[in-house]
Amino acid sequence: MNASEIQQKSPWADLLFLIMVMFACVFAVSLFLGGLGYILFGNIDFFTEVSGVNPAQNYYAYMVLGISSAATFILPAYIFQRRNKEEELFPYQNFTDWKTYALSILFLFAFAPCMSLISDWNANMSFPESWRDIEDWMRIKEDEMALLTESIVMTTAWDRLLLNIIVMAILPGIGEELFFRGALQQIGARIFKNEYVAVWVVALVFSAIHIQFYGFFPRLLLGVFFGYMVVWTRNIWTAVIAHVVNNSMVVILSFYYAAQGKSYTELMKSDSYSIILYIGSFVFSIIIAFIFYQYTARIKLYGKRVD
Repeated sequence: MNASEIQQKSPWADLLFLIMVMFACVFAVSLFLGGLGYILFGNIDFFTEVSGVNPAQNYYAYMVLGISSAATFILPAYIFQRRNKEEELFPYQNFTDWKTYALSILFLFAFAPCMSLISDWNANMSFPESWRDIEDWMRIKEDEMALLTESIVMTTAWDRLLLNIIVMAILPGIGEELFFRGALQQIGARIFKNEYVAVWVVALVFSAIHIQFYGFFPRLLLGVFFGYMVVWTRNIWTAVIAHVVNNSMVVILSFYYAAQGKSYTELMKSDSYSIILYIGSFVFSIIIAFIFYQYTARIKLYGKRVD
């Protein structure tokens, strides 16, 4: 199938197919794992048992988290790719070019102070009195997700640190990028006829699906960063690696805080920096982004890696 035939295919039909496959995979896996958990452990909420005293329940909870992540994102993206073999959903041009990976990670570290400032603003966001019910609901959902995350990441056990890196960093990093920046962003580019519009729309969906409204804007920006990485490099693994590194740093920092006897609340408390550091962070991030763009543009122009 050539490029013109691909364009004639309905992106809305592909979007519907992708969503249906995702829900089918989630339903099937949830039914299986829920039934298996009931047979093995009875009627328990396995999320509350991640930090429990029963090792079998702990490891089963991690198995559920890992398989659920794969079923929600990796499996649907794979099935969608198998259905659309003629399309390059998961590009990997210049896969071994370490400079693009280094620049993407360097950008995340450079922008960290600015991201902290945005996170603090988002966490303290308030709504008009007429939206009180909506705000209360959002706070409840935020607290529920915070309790779940705390029960998983706040640990001093090395085996759980390794499991957290797998189920909280590696699997989500791979799965979410294949699904959002791979399949969904490709569909979005066909719908909007513009890759950059697709990047922002997919980033909105990516942030909203986490149901963490008081972390919505930082996650939105991360989604935009990952989307631009894929568009510029034509290598989805650039975004995957950056995503895994970003999540791993949170997991490792949580382990460190727990080992120091600090709470999850202290971990999530935004650091306050001087205005000079915020300005430096912003300027340095722009410089790195410009270098990143220029470097990838030269690769596309000359068709090979530039040393």
